[in-house]
Amino acid sequence: MSGLSRRGWLAGAGGAAALAALPVSLRALPPPVSQFADAAAPISRAERMARIAKLQGLLQERGLAALLVESGSSLTYFTGVRWSRSERITAAVIPASGQPIVVTPFFEAPSVKETLAVPADVRTWHEDASPFALIADALQGLTGAVAVEQTTRAFITEGLKREGRFEVVSGAALVDACRQIKSPAEQALMRQANAITLAAMREARGMVRPGMTASDIGALIEKATVRMGAEHDFALVLLNEASAYPHGSHQPQTVHEGSVVLMDCGCVLEGYQSDISRTFVFGEPNPRQRKVWDTIRRGQDMVFGAAKVGVPVSKLDAAVRRFYEREGWGPGFTLPGLPHRAGHGIGMDGHESPYLVGSDQTPLAPGMCFSNEPGLYIPGEFGMRLEDCWVMTEAGPQSFTPLARSLEDPI
Repeated sequence: MSGLSRRGWLAGAGGAAALAALPVSLRALPPPVSQFADAAAPISRAERMARIAKLQGLLQERGLAALLVESGSSLTYFTGVRWSRSERITAAVIPASGQPIVVTPFFEAPSVKETLAVPADVRTWHEDASPFALIADALQGLTGAVAVEQTTRAFITEGLKREGRFEVVSGAALVDACRQIKSPAEQALMRQANAITLAAMREARGMVRPGMTASDIGALIEKATVRMGAEHDFALVLLNEASAYPHGSHQPQTVHEGSVVLMDCGCVLEGYQSDISRTFVFGEPNPRQRKVWDTIRRGQDMVFGAAKVGVPVSKLDAAVRRFYEREGWGPGFTLPGLPHRAGHGIGMDGHESPYLVGSDQTPLAPGMCFSNEPGLYIPGEFGMRLEDCWVMTEAGPQSFTPLARSLEDPI
């Protein structure tokens, strides 16, 4: 795996001396993006089968009968099936041994099979029948409680209990044990997705002009993302005072001299997500804007500096808050300051566990992927956020993208 740009991790926060102190793994330049989405390799059948085998081992260790997974990212993760949620249930029963059973409406079966990537028994139900009876039938003969994937909707869990009288328990720990550690193939897709997003943001920044709205800039990012071969997910653009609120304001804003422009963008590539934020000033920044930008750039360094295998993820959030408090912000979540966590897990979902927040004591492990985004927000004035996604390795944190170099050259 390639490391972080030598112009990235501590650029602007100590110069050559600070850079020399970094682990070797954080100094190497990442490979240039050349073919963008064309270079992305889908997750293989063998890898999905290995995921199911790992899950089944965990089920057996815990004496559980099966895991029930409805439509969503976890269903795709284990089976490849890409299907949207509706009142009509499509779900998989993954037993402690044997192949999965996929339950879906009769008329949807051909479409569901198009993305099914593992051997499975597809069982269908008609509109006048109960899908819960079909699920219960798939569980007959199995011993132990049924674990349910944590995002499964309540009406499915309740229907299963009514139909089969099974003991139902949370499957969150099982799913997290599989999904929190990203394989090299997953990391490669995330690295490519982040490279596309960064390139799209760079292109859009060069086209920003006075009078543009946030929607105008977002449309530029979306167009560039799609042209590069990824699925556009979001382009949150915050201008001027709206940037003081992490997810924006409904008050219309336009670009003018001295505008703070905050771009928070992501795309999806083969089911894996990116999430990057960059903030710049249109025109000449004033001293206060420059000071805040430099502080958040150093804030990212504090997060990375605290990232070591075995350290609870809460320590990363604590490290940047201590730094911000020394700089006069906060304390804690008090504004002006940092009102949100320092980052979140990321993979097939934009926000996944673990989370870089004081209440999460999950120890860092190689293969875990996160965002690093400790912004600063000043209500009534402006806010700034820099965000990059990264993976934890035995050698230390490695960013998927080069970090911002300066306020004048943030992308």
